[in-house]
Amino acid sequence: MNNPPSINSYVDRVTAGPGGALTDEVGVITGDLTVATILLADGHSARVAVQSSGSDTWYTLAGGPAPVPAGQLAAYHRDLLGRIRRGGGARAT
Repeated sequence: MNNPPSINSYVDRVTAGPGGALTDEVGVITGDLTVATILLADGHSARVAVQSSGSDTWYTLAGGPAPVPAGQLAAYHRDLLGRIRRGGGARAT
């Protein structure tokens, strides 16, 4: 039996809600963002990078790396996108 390849990262665009997303480097960023969620080598935590859509500069979402249950990276990424849509200085954890 063949197993499907595992996906170790997800990238999506989202519009941040009021209060945006909190980064380690520049504080809160708002507006249309690109969010990259990357599973780390330990398989149990993820790093999240965000950028203003159209920008070349990526920032680390505060609160990371975030714990992720085994096999749940997609669910974590979907939840994270929802939190960023709500805003309020969304963090990785």
